[in-house]
Parts: sequence; structure tokens; C-alpha cells
Amino acid sequence: MKRLLIAAALAAGLGGTAHADGHANDVTLQLQWVTQSQFAGYYVAQDQGFYEEEGLNVTILSGGPDIAPPQVLAGGGADVMLNWMPSALAAREKGLPVVNIAQPFKTSGLMLTCWKDTGIETVEDFRGKTIGVWFFGNEYPFLSWMSQVGIPTDGGEEGVTVLKQGFNVDPLLQRQADCISTMTYNEYGQVLDAGVSEDELITFKYEDQGVATLEDGIYVLEENLEDPVFVDKMVRFVRASMKGWKWAEENPEEAAGIVLDNDETGAQSEAAQIRMMGEIAKLTAGSNGSLDPADFQRTVDTLLAGGSDPVITAQPEGAWTSMITDQALN
Repeated sequence: MKRLLIAAALAAGLGGTAHADGHANDVTLQLQWVTQSQFAGYYVAQDQGFYEEEGLNVTILSGGPDIAPPQVLAGGGADVMLNWMPSALAAREKGLPVVNIAQPFKTSGLMLTCWKDTGIETVEDFRGKTIGVWFFGNEYPFLSWMSQVGIPTDGGEEGVTVLKQGFNVDPLLQRQADCISTMTYNEYGQVLDAGVSEDELITFKYEDQGVATLEDGIYVLEENLEDPVFVDKMVRFVRASMKGWKWAEENPEEAAGIVLDNDETGAQSEAAQIRMMGEIAKLTAGSNGSLDPADFQRTVDTLLAGGSDPVITAQPEGAWTSMITDQALN
């Protein structure tokens, strides 16, 4: 699936210069998922006039299960996208030259949530169990983690059986899996909302296991960074976006309300979005938007250690730049 998505992006063409050559103050942002508090900083920046203060006209495009941000970026449908670094680095290695220009999320919210009554207490207890894992590029941290601890992922008593998990928590609730992938800010809350007590669960945060990879970075096409007009626009965009994120951290309930005001589906509850914003604030805390080289290298090392089919096969070159944040934060 990784290769299919990237091939589709490449087939769409690397025509992302249309925006860079066009309106100097227009920015189109492609989100990685549907409108929710995971993206509060951008909606806050728009609502509170932070983009307007920078002279920007920002359009925010919601994502979803059928939308691949790298494909949208490659086809010129957006100036900038949000993406997890494993997906972005995979796309870059396959020929789509995306570059990280800012990293609002400092830490990872990814974890495994398991039934405690399965006897799972440590990672070694995963052996012989069924574990739900998201694919579409999200499986690489898990596969790398299992490779590092020497647990096979092809089933059997000594390995784990990997269940390709949809973007819901049904496999855990229906006992199809002993553990499932969850985000601290989203699916874990869905499990609790289904009537499960925290006492019935045990969680394993990727961050605590030393195999966390960077999430929700801001990416553009490398060629556009050669255009000084585009660079100036991104400097202003990142500065206003980070102002939005810090406002959201300090005002979580108000930020969640702003997100709901922008959710055209009306399918999300206020309580869920406030809870999500509270968890998201923990992940953006400590970040001013600049990418820590040590965090980048940790992500790369994790991906390179991914067993027989690593997400990347070589140390990436030119995959991120501090050029934008150096100017935005100055």
C-alpha cells in the first residue's frame, strides 16, 4: 500500500509550483485527517486573525481515509501538507521530494491499548497475541519496534499476529484483537466511551518504548523552497500557525469550540474535542515549531531498523530544513 500511494502521488505529477508562482499571500493547507482538535492550531490561527495579521489568505482542506496528503501536494492541490514523518520520508525515498519545514508536534501520541485480562504485562507478553495495527504508512513504527525486540510479526506462538486495523476500535471491543493501535488523544477515549474501564486496560506508549516517530509535521515540495516569494509566505504561515498552537494550548476549551465551528459534518461532540485538545496540548508542549535534529535522527533510526522491509533504506538527505523556522522565530 505504501508503494501504491506513493506511485499515485508521482503519477499525479510533481506540479506543485503552481501555487508558489501564483498569489503571494494565498496558502492552501491539506490536513492529514478530518477536522478535529488534532489540527486546532491552524483553525485557531484562522479564527483569531493570526493569518490575517501576516497578510495571508489561508484555505484549510480537511482530510480523510481516501485522501493522501502527499498526492494532493504533488498534484498542486495544496501548498503545504501535514504528514507523519514515516510517510513523508517514504514518499521522499520513492521520488516525491517533500521537505519538513516545521514540527509543531514534539512528542508522539501513538500507543497500543490491550486488554489486561489477556495476561499482557510487558512487551514480551505480545508473543502469541493478535495486535491491531494501522497500515497506509502507519505500520512502520510497530514493525520496527517488533524487529528491535526480536518478536516476529508472522504469527505463531513466538510471534504476533498482525490484524490490519481500520480507523476504529471495534477489533478490541469485539475481542478480535488482544491489543489495538490507539492515539492518546482519540481512539483511547473511544474505548473508554464504549464503557470500558481504564482498570481493564494496559497501554504501551511508543514514546516510552523509545521507538516513537515524529507526527504531524509541516511539509512542502523541495522545488518551491527555491522561490523567495514562496519562502516568505511559508515563514509567515509557520509563524502564525505556531501562534495558533500556543493559543490553543493555553485555551483548550475555546480551541475545541473553534474546531467544532469548522466541522461541517457535525458528527463530533464537544466533550470529545475538549478531551482531544487536552491530550494534543501535551504533544505540542515544548515545541516552538523548529525540528530538533535529535528527534529527526531518532525517527530515521527507528525506520531504518524496520526488519526485512524497512520504510526507508538509507539515511535521508535534505529531508528537512530550518530555513523557515529560523526566520519565523527570529
